[in-house]
Amino acid sequence: MEEIRAEMAAVVFEVVARQGQSISEGDTVVIVESMKMEIPVPAETSGTVAEIAVTVGQSIRAGDLIARITD
Repeated sequence: MEEIRAEMAAVVFEVVARQGQSISEGDTVVIVESMKMEIPVPAETSGTVAEIAVTVGQSIRAGDLIARITD
């Protein structure tokens, strides 16, 4: 299981992937906003979205869980 974690403090701008969805490596899972820039957060492996741990408008900090991907 891959855990996608925030690399920086940001606000969740858009949740692109949905729980149960199949995704490929490089697909955007969420888009975050930091310093007035929209930054896509990609999946690092292919698999199925097991959990989306954030919601639109939520403030996140570096290290916070964004999503989990299973094989």
